[in-house]
Amino acid sequence: MKIINTQKIIIFTLVQIIISVSITNAQEQWSLKRCIDSAMVYNKTLQINRNNSLASKERESEAKYNLLPKINANADYKYFTELPHQLMPLSTFNPQIPEGQFREVQFGVPHNINASLVLSLPLYNPNIYGAINITQIASEIMDLQYQKSQEQLIFDISTLYYNLKILYSQLQFIDSNLINTNKLLNNITLLREQLLAKGSDVNKLKLLIEQLSTQRENVEIKYKNALNLLKLTMGVSLDHNIEIESDIHYNSSENYIVKSKLDIQLLNAQNKLLRSELNTIQYSRFLPSINIIASYGTTGFGYDKKPNDFLDFYSVSFAGIQFSYPLFDGLISQKKINQKEVEISNNNLQSQLISDKIDIDIENAKRQRNIAMTTITNIQNQIELAKDIYYQSILQHKEGIASLTDVLLADNALRETQQNYIVAVIDYLKSDLELMKITGNILKISE
Repeated sequence: MKIINTQKIIIFTLVQIIISVSITNAQEQWSLKRCIDSAMVYNKTLQINRNNSLASKERESEAKYNLLPKINANADYKYFTELPHQLMPLSTFNPQIPEGQFREVQFGVPHNINASLVLSLPLYNPNIYGAINITQIASEIMDLQYQKSQEQLIFDISTLYYNLKILYSQLQFIDSNLINTNKLLNNITLLREQLLAKGSDVNKLKLLIEQLSTQRENVEIKYKNALNLLKLTMGVSLDHNIEIESDIHYNSSENYIVKSKLDIQLLNAQNKLLRSELNTIQYSRFLPSINIIASYGTTGFGYDKKPNDFLDFYSVSFAGIQFSYPLFDGLISQKKINQKEVEISNNNLQSQLISDKIDIDIENAKRQRNIAMTTITNIQNQIELAKDIYYQSILQHKEGIASLTDVLLADNALRETQQNYIVAVIDYLKSDLELMKITGNILKISE
């Protein structure tokens, strides 16, 4: 019995530990950095871009492997039901017969077997070397695109996280206002029973509570939708329990060092790619291709009629150099050159356009961030003032100096001011986030 009781105690203890761990995990809050770290591992779009980058590395290796020798095995069997005909001059057999007279003859045997190994090694091929250079640049472009997708993912996660903070703060303010309004309703109801308050005052408070409850339901639906979108972007399942941090922190303005923007780096890499393609076209137009070729095989001839039936094999092999030079391709290469020159010109113009736009975006983001910081300072003063007005209105209402409408207006002003403060802080964080993205410093968030 003691053993059984001991087992029960152990099992009960283990169950309590599991429940405790589950509750702890359920209540664990997810910081912005943790959300970003999860997205870096599980986000499907980022995984696709990562795979594309790996595939570009394989294409680069494939282009380099074209420099290795190629060996092919060839074999064929032919059975001639009718041997091929050829015309032989009769003078071959009789020199006295005048020229221009022929007789048809058939050469060969019905059974023909050929088997060979063919080796080909490129000594110089402008298309192969051009493809190697092109795939190297294309691999660089894919790496830059992967980095850009990382930056965009961090930006999207941060934006969703900040929006959730706004909705979460709205829920907290609504809950707080519901508690205060219910307390006020209880007080007014008591005063109404003592004939010290109007019945309309009670109805006004009940209406306000219903409005706040409806508002809370709408905000809660928006919060859940935004949370599901965050989970999807993070790459976690929708049934995964996530609770964001309720506190909102922000640092003072920081002057970020403007780094080389990925958009400019991508355009520069694309420019290199276009110029490499142009050079490949020009080189393949004027330079020859040289290959080493070699073959070793056997040829079999067979005859299946009596009494001279046989099947004999004869070796055949050769080695040499193959030279190929383009003389005229119908002006196709020239048209391709013209297209690449236009694409390079557009690339240069686009690079200048984006560079100018980045300068403007940086100034706008700095200005927006400064405005948000000023707004935060002003609203902090407004909150203190609104609190004083609200508490004075309650005291005046108890003394019969102020009406219930005055109390409700003061309460509504306080709620709006508090909400404006949250919005201003989030606006500052978003403008700071935008500035980090434009200046190329957004990866700091994940550090």
